[in-house]
Amino acid sequence: MSVHAHPDDESSKGAATLAKYAAEGADVLVATCTGGERGSVLNPALDRPEVRADLPAVRRREMEAARRILGVRQRFLGFTDSGLPGDGEDLPAGCFALEPLADAARPLVALVREFRPHVVVTYDETGGYPHPDHIKTHQVAAEAFDAAADPARYPGTGEPWRPAKLYYQGAFSRNWFQALHDGILARGMESPMGPVLAEWPEGAANLDITTRVPCAEYFAVRDAALLAHATQVDPDAGFMLHPRDVEREVWPTEDYRLARAHVEAPLPEDDLFAGLRP
Repeated sequence: MSVHAHPDDESSKGAATLAKYAAEGADVLVATCTGGERGSVLNPALDRPEVRADLPAVRRREMEAARRILGVRQRFLGFTDSGLPGDGEDLPAGCFALEPLADAARPLVALVREFRPHVVVTYDETGGYPHPDHIKTHQVAAEAFDAAADPARYPGTGEPWRPAKLYYQGAFSRNWFQALHDGILARGMESPMGPVLAEWPEGAANLDITTRVPCAEYFAVRDAALLAHATQVDPDAGFMLHPRDVEREVWPTEDYRLARAHVEAPLPEDDLFAGLRP
């Protein structure tokens, strides 16, 4: 089970891993906390009044297309996107980030008890970046991971189930940008990673990676799923610009930090199911 804040997050963070495990026969479920209602239209070709007016429905259709490409199941938890307030702005009333933790976690506890995942993946304490919905998603997923096994907690949400492992996403680390930047320059090409590295915050911590899942053969599936979120991705900018052959060579994995485990497996790992397979 991969727990995300908005539609498109599942396709930009760990999507090749999801596609890999789904192709290998695992039952994979994406839990999406909000509908992305307050998101922007980031693709200039689709930034039109009629698209913005219908954005909640558009993003649900995009999510359905992406999950089909990845070969996974998906469930919305039903909360409202908090948006990304500017400095000094308040969060909007009724949004996901303002929900009390017990109320926000309850649907996910129910889903964990229904789906019975062995592995749960979400963001670390920072949310991966400081969006209030990403930080709340971390809190909710950690709460559900712990609470789902306890029959005294969240009564009425199904029979208890204890997932075995909790992972945090390690996407878009400085090391990843640097490796691609160096690899692109070494091949005599201009690197789109230079500006990102030049603006990287001083002293920003890198997630302590424990697990690197080889999945380069699924990068094309990842990209197709991400492009299915057409309002959220400019196909001529950002993540879509770096050469995929370089990425497959210099960084053929998606990376995670094992945060909690109820099974033993030696670290480092190359499999989210390490310690669980027969």
